[in-house]
Amino acid sequence: MKNMNVALARLLHGVVALAALAGIGLELAAAITGGAGAAPTHLERFVRLFSYFTIDANILIGGVSALLAFRPAHDGRLFRPLRLTAVLSIAVTGIVFHTVLTGLRELTPSGQLANFLLHTVTPVVAVLGWLLVGPRPRIDGGTIGLSVLLPLAWIVYTFARGAFVSWYPYPFMDVGALGFGRAVLNSVVVAVIFLVMAFGLRLLEKQLPSAPAA
Repeated sequence: MKNMNVALARLLHGVVALAALAGIGLELAAAITGGAGAAPTHLERFVRLFSYFTIDANILIGGVSALLAFRPAHDGRLFRPLRLTAVLSIAVTGIVFHTVLTGLRELTPSGQLANFLLHTVTPVVAVLGWLLVGPRPRIDGGTIGLSVLLPLAWIVYTFARGAFVSWYPYPFMDVGALGFGRAVLNSVVVAVIFLVMAFGLRLLEKQLPSAPAA
């Protein structure tokens, strides 16, 4: 039974890591071969690519999932908030995309595949993996507090950079189109969803068995 639990954990974490890597790879290949695209320079296109929360969330969940694929019970003072941040960030990525952002622009076949991997496959399997194979218990108040630091830093970076270059990665954050107050309010709503989900996972974790099971 233990070997089956470990095998399932490695499989699910491995799928998440591979899906995230493949999606990011497709987007990176498009940026390398596609020139500047809608950006003023080729360099700016790369900066914009890695300014998307979707890309950052997939990098984070891909990294922690790769570690867990090799060691499903991996733990550590830094790893706990990173794992929670990764799961919450990728879940928010999937939710926001499918409720607010889907269908806003036409995509190439490669872009459609990358989109599917980054916004659907990775979020679904990552959340499923947390539910089935953890690792847990891992969440306490301190872990939740640390887990919000990277998303908050991304929000500050996005608005600060946007003030200089007049570009925002998502329409609901576009200060030029919405005004600063509305754009910040929209971001606060997403941040609140993030926090609510964090405390929700903490409560849910108390009801679920330890994982991976011994």
